[in-house]
Amino acid sequence: MVETLPTAENASSAVSASPARNIRKTVLPNGLTILTEAMQHMRSVSMGVWIGTGARDEQASENGLSHFVEHMVFKGTTTRSAKDIARETDSIGGNLDAFTGKETVCFNIKVLDTNVPAALDILADLVLNPTFAPDDVEREQSVVLEEIKMDEDNPDYLVHEIHTANFWKNDPLARSILGTAKTVSSFDAETVRGFHRTRFTPANMVISAAGNLDHEEMIAEVTRYFGQLAVSGGASERFPAPTATPHITLRNKASLEQVQICLGVPAPAVDSPDRYALYLLNSILGGGMSSRLFQSVREEAGLAYSIYSELSPFRDTGALSVYAGTSTEKTPEAIRLIVEEFRRLKSEPVSDEELNRARNQSKGNIVLGLESSSARMSNLARQQMYYGRFATVDEIIADVDRVTTADIQRLANDLLQPDRISLTLLGNLGDLQVTREDLAC
Repeated sequence: MVETLPTAENASSAVSASPARNIRKTVLPNGLTILTEAMQHMRSVSMGVWIGTGARDEQASENGLSHFVEHMVFKGTTTRSAKDIARETDSIGGNLDAFTGKETVCFNIKVLDTNVPAALDILADLVLNPTFAPDDVEREQSVVLEEIKMDEDNPDYLVHEIHTANFWKNDPLARSILGTAKTVSSFDAETVRGFHRTRFTPANMVISAAGNLDHEEMIAEVTRYFGQLAVSGGASERFPAPTATPHITLRNKASLEQVQICLGVPAPAVDSPDRYALYLLNSILGGGMSSRLFQSVREEAGLAYSIYSELSPFRDTGALSVYAGTSTEKTPEAIRLIVEEFRRLKSEPVSDEELNRARNQSKGNIVLGLESSSARMSNLARQQMYYGRFATVDEIIADVDRVTTADIQRLANDLLQPDRISLTLLGNLGDLQVTREDLAC
């Protein structure tokens, strides 16, 4: 893709070179990046305001503040109450939502193409003009504290949180996105306002939109609301890349009927040259019903109902992990079978048939994952924030097709090292013990 970035004096547009996607990019003089993709066969438009920092960019005392601010903007602005926001969104048939991740916060809305101006007015008001009233802060603290309790009562969520806390020990990545009861209870209106003021800045924002839209009209609308923001100093200071800590953590919780298993290794960052080989490795290992773990642990051995592997890629690091839930007496055998699949990936090249199946699964996920305006809007923002360019579907498919069986085996040998494996067990463990020798692969 060829892009012409604007000068500080005059914002200009850049058109994607892709014949398949009508992507355009404009940077306003204050540093705000605006991305659009015209999809004229649709009648919807999805818009998102993305903040380029998330939970891993918080200080320890701020843990949970990104998520808390995400909640608080819906409590009212200088011109709208929380009820006004809900009623106006419903009156235009909109779907308004938000989420917080480790590295981003996003506020988004999806509407009919005829309601874009009204939808953007609501979205911009939320992001730019929240009041953070002290009474609202106090009420929302109670809500988030209940959310924390709810998730702690969810065993498959809890085992991942325990595993992550020990895997990225002493690093912000180890902390929960929700925060803790202690940190959330400490937030006040001034703390929330200060966080909003320093993070919600033009240089730290990306606005993306996809659907039946016109780029120049979208730029004019966005500039009405965001163009007056002062130039900021850039993204917030970030913590350095963490080092994973291999661990074996056994957490007894006698009230659980199952043992929750989470096993993981460090993996490449989101923009790694090996990312497509990693996608296919994950697919082969535990990414679907035909995957090795599903077939061996569930279908052949009957040890678990739920068994899968997943990737957690970040801007400078990542993790590949396996989850399973089984009974206490079946846990050693489940761990043995998981480790055995690690061993097989390292010692035996995957077959051409298996690789082709994983390729087709990944290509299907890519194409199907871009069928809605919401998915395109998210894809635009993530590609800008992580890669700084927009790959076409054809380019991505070509990269997937270039992965060889040798690439998969090389990556498996690089990642699946016994001394790098971490394991967390949560449940009614009794006298169950696991040693490093049990993880040898």
